[in-house]
Amino acid sequence: MSTLPWPYFWPNIPDTDRQPLRDVLSELLRHGVILGDEGSGRDLFRLVRDHYTKEVEAYFAPLGLRLIVLPDPPLLQVQPVPGECDLLTQFTQQETLIALVLWRLYDDALVTTRTKGVVLTANDLFTQCKVIFDRIDAPSPSALRESLGRLRRKRLIRLTEGSDPTKPADAVIEILPTLHRTIDFASLEEWQTRATAFQEAGEGGQAGDNQFSSP
Repeated sequence: MSTLPWPYFWPNIPDTDRQPLRDVLSELLRHGVILGDEGSGRDLFRLVRDHYTKEVEAYFAPLGLRLIVLPDPPLLQVQPVPGECDLLTQFTQQETLIALVLWRLYDDALVTTRTKGVVLTANDLFTQCKVIFDRIDAPSPSALRESLGRLRRKRLIRLTEGSDPTKPADAVIEILPTLHRTIDFASLEEWQTRATAFQEAGEGGQAGDNQFSSP
């Protein structure tokens, strides 16, 4: 047993649940999200939903993170509380460009069709980048791939490579609801304000890194 102090609730956790609960906390600290509809995430999601929601909430509260348990699609997510959490991810200019475009596509689908998932190809995303941010150079194929890889590691998207590795534009992107919650604009108008400022800064080559509320 570690000599570090353990959370107040730890003595009440059965031995059989201790390692899975440690896995939950590690995954949420590492990625910010556990997807409850794939792999080991199914069991971890059910463990927290059915038995340890209050304990996990108590663990993350001092960090300024709130726990979200979403039933459909099933997922666990820790979301920074504005003004209370300093654990914010820095996105590069290219990553910010892609994240803003994905957020807009998801929000449009949510408003028009109330769908909880949006699927598009990498080529579709490249086209939308040029349409939405018409005064900023669209990302190169390598930059697009690198940025999508990071967003996938943050579990903001699912990414499925095409059958032909020589055609990266055929890769399929599924925008997860975690992205809409992570980049937490209160309204489309707030998104537009940020997007306009980003485009104006990008025209002058000074967009730099942008801070979004992702642990």
